[in-house]
Amino acid sequence: MSDLIGWANEVAFTFGQQRVLWADLLGNAAALATVGLALRRSVWTWPVQITCSILLFGASMAAHLGGNASRQVLLGSLAVYGWWKWTRDRRNAAEPSERVRVAWASARQRIVLLAALVVGTVAFAWLLSVTHTSWAPLPDAYIFIGSAVATFAQARGLVEFWLVWILVDLVGVPLAWTHGLVVSGLVYGVFFAMCVWGLVDWARAARRRTSATISAESGTQLADSVQTN
Repeated sequence: MSDLIGWANEVAFTFGQQRVLWADLLGNAAALATVGLALRRSVWTWPVQITCSILLFGASMAAHLGGNASRQVLLGSLAVYGWWKWTRDRRNAAEPSERVRVAWASARQRIVLLAALVVGTVAFAWLLSVTHTSWAPLPDAYIFIGSAVATFAQARGLVEFWLVWILVDLVGVPLAWTHGLVVSGLVYGVFFAMCVWGLVDWARAARRRTSATISAESGTQLADSVQTN
C-alpha cells in the first residue's frame, strides 16, 4: 500500500498556498477524458474511468480521505459493469456502431434512481456520522451515493445520468476545495459545463432514436396495411 500511495504524495506543482499532487493531477486529467468519451458515447469511457479511479484512489489516500478513496473503489467497480454492458449492447445491436444508443429513463426507472439517491444518501450519512469518519457526513454521503447512481445510470445508457452528475458537481466543487484537492475542485467546475453539454447532446440523440423508431414502426404498419388490402 505504501508503494501505491507513496508516489501520490509527490507534489507536481504548487498553486498559491496549495500543493497539487501528481495523483490528483493525472487522475483528474483521466476524469476529464472520461467525460469527453461519455459525450461521444464511446465504450472507451469505461477503461479510462477505471484508470481515473485508480489514480484518484491514490490521491485520496495521500490526502487521508478514506471516504473518497472508497468512492473510487465503487466507481471503478461500476466502470467494469459499464464496460461489460456497453460492449454487450453494441454486440447485440441490429446495427452496431461506435456510439452506444441512449434513451430517457422510464417513470419507474426515475423513481428507482431518485429513491436510491435519497435513501442511500441518508443511510450513508448516518453511517459516516456514527463512525465519526467524516467532518461533513451529508455532503460526503451525497457525493458518494450520487456518483454511484450517476455511473449506474450511465452504464444503462440513461440520459438522466447527466442530471445526477450536475447535482453532484454543485456540492463537489466547494467540498474538494476545502479538502485541499485544488485540481479536483477546478475540474468539478469544468465537469459542470461538460455535463450540461452532455445532457443536451444525449437528449438530442435519444430524441433522434425515438423518432427513428416511430418512423420504422409507422413504415411497418403501412406495409402490413398494404399487404392486407
